[in-house]
Amino acid sequence: MKTLAQSYNQSLISPFNMTQLPQICFGNGVFSQLVSHIIRWGKRPLLVTGASSFRKTPQWSTLIEELTHAGITYETYAIAGEPTPDQVDQAVTQFSGQVDVVVGLGGGSALDAAKAIAGLLGLPEPFAVRDFLEGVGVERAYTGPSLPFIAVPTTAGTGSELTKNAVITQHGAGGFKKSFRDDQLLAKVAIVDPELLHSCPRSVMVANAMDALTQLIESYTSPKANPMTLALVESGLTHFVAAFDPSQVQPVNDYAGIAYAAMISGLCLAQTGLGAVHGIASPLGAYFSIPHGEACGILLADTTAVNVAAMHARDLDNVALCRYHKVAELLGCGGTHELVALMHQWQCEAQLPSLSSFGITEQDFASIVAASGGNSMKTNPIKLSPDELEAILLACI
Repeated sequence: MKTLAQSYNQSLISPFNMTQLPQICFGNGVFSQLVSHIIRWGKRPLLVTGASSFRKTPQWSTLIEELTHAGITYETYAIAGEPTPDQVDQAVTQFSGQVDVVVGLGGGSALDAAKAIAGLLGLPEPFAVRDFLEGVGVERAYTGPSLPFIAVPTTAGTGSELTKNAVITQHGAGGFKKSFRDDQLLAKVAIVDPELLHSCPRSVMVANAMDALTQLIESYTSPKANPMTLALVESGLTHFVAAFDPSQVQPVNDYAGIAYAAMISGLCLAQTGLGAVHGIASPLGAYFSIPHGEACGILLADTTAVNVAAMHARDLDNVALCRYHKVAELLGCGGTHELVALMHQWQCEAQLPSLSSFGITEQDFASIVAASGGNSMKTNPIKLSPDELEAILLACI
């Protein structure tokens, strides 16, 4: 197995692309800048939130007071759970011609919903979001324009504030979890204020943290990783391990560190793609309504073990092997076996359930595996066989 240094020294830096990014405002207290950014991009904002959590915070009350004081007429829309096609289309119908900037305030679901709503509200004629979903319907090419979109995450996990895709979910039989994706959907501004995380429930915090960790690791081991993303992920992992401790009642001891790690995970996945954890998590979320962060946390350790074993068996020179070793080092482990053990420990301490608790049995494996071959699976560091994917599921039952 080559070391990272050997792999770098034996070749020139390969060509790579970095997509555009939103303006990033990061740090404690930057939420106070939101109204000025709204005014910069529009005069009639639509505020898209989750069902209720953020609306109960002092920051929400302050925002409403500031908008009222500034004479700004605003609309609001709440998304309960992961955004569905019907929820997005309903918002577009309701607010067509009524708003000129969309603000997403909440977790990944609220941000994804706001992103999709902004993308559709800017179009010169009405379309359903299903028309633009990858692998669903007609897959119409998106021409834009999108209304300006401002992202304000209140959880630390998905990194949606820095990505160009909105994940839309249809649950149940025949369901899907697919992306509406285009550069024009990127936020104009991402306001990442760690102080907004203080009201996040423990269960949500740990599940989102496991999602961020998964995104960092999958970005790092992706064949599309480049020197810039590698350096950023290493920074993100360093802050993550210092901030996250699911063995405690309060699982985060550094809100800025966990917010930074999650933001970096979104930045990097947008450049590199993800891997098998997200490939499998997609049908799990669609067919069985498993919250995305929980799905990632349940799958991460065993997917890592199967990836490492597959590379040892048939691709020993794969640079991702030494990248897994580097991840282990950054997380304070002696090697990949210890890394997998740490992931299992965190999974247990986070009190994540097994897949069987969601009603999944071995009879479901074939359909899950068949539906897991999306974009994320294409950037797994090694191609896994259906048997290997089923082995991951079996280990997580």
